[in-house]
Amino acid sequence: MESENAIEALGALAQSTRLDTFRLLVRHEPDGLPAGELARLIGVPQNTMSAHLAILSRAGLIDGQRHSRSIVYRAQLDRLRDLTLYLVKDCCGGNPALCAPLITALTPCCAPFAPENMQ
Repeated sequence: MESENAIEALGALAQSTRLDTFRLLVRHEPDGLPAGELARLIGVPQNTMSAHLAILSRAGLIDGQRHSRSIVYRAQLDRLRDLTLYLVKDCCGGNPALCAPLITALTPCCAPFAPENMQ
């Protein structure tokens, strides 16, 4: 990820409604949520939500797909991963032990992928 892309993504998330919207979409992966439902859950008018969704979309953090008369939005988890890695990639300065607490804090929410566990 380039610095400009990270700045755009962080800028898009640097507003409470957009941050709440993005976090809500992450929680609703992989199905996503329709724009109207997002507006209702966040408690903002639909036109306001539309403006926020446009900013998040331009930053590459979300993607919308039309389903009949509504647009269902999903978080772009690859972009979130890239942004997170960009922020922490050099955090340990050559000493992996310094990043161990960060990895430990992330592990409970995200169990490692194990192909043999798929049925």
